[in-house]
Amino acid sequence: MNLFKTIFSSLILFCFLSESNAGDIKGTVKYDGKPPKKKPLRMDADPVCGAAHSGKVFSESFKVNDKGELAECIVYLRNITYSGKIPSTSVELDQKGCVYEPHVFGIQAGQELLIKNSDATLHNIHSMPKKNKEFNFAMPKVVKTKKSKFDTSEDPFYIKCDVHPWMKTWVLVSDHPYFAVTDSNGSYEIKGVPAGTYEVVCWQEKFKKR
Repeated sequence: MNLFKTIFSSLILFCFLSESNAGDIKGTVKYDGKPPKKKPLRMDADPVCGAAHSGKVFSESFKVNDKGELAECIVYLRNITYSGKIPSTSVELDQKGCVYEPHVFGIQAGQELLIKNSDATLHNIHSMPKKNKEFNFAMPKVVKTKKSKFDTSEDPFYIKCDVHPWMKTWVLVSDHPYFAVTDSNGSYEIKGVPAGTYEVVCWQEKFKKR
């Protein structure tokens, strides 16, 4: 049976610090087992999409390297109180080559989401939350940016394109900044975590929460 596991490269450092200090959580997410075969995406329905790529484009739902290290997992904390400000900077989500960039991301509740269309074709961006307000709007090629936000923290849900069914991105809406997305080596780092004991959650598109 294939297993999904999180391996921490450093113990929860804040447990060893005074209450006035903060620590960092670092780790690596690995997959124990034979990875599934990559699934190519069919983009021939829209000539603009196919022309944007020189070769095959594969599904991003499971990205693992030859060491079993998983990319694009969201690692976040639960049972933590945060009284800081909402970031003034935007989180960017681009539609480029008829795929979403990034494929997985986190954003704080109330933070601005800047949605871009870098393609010379029509997209229709449609969020699928359970708690937040759904949005659903067209972005023709002449509309290059739209702004939105999510008001309530929510476990990862997907945003899709109603024009191109293969297009999907996943978003965590958090009420604090203590989350990270694993890189191509499965590594993550959550900085400045206040002293305390918290539940660490790891989410991956195929496996969901662990």
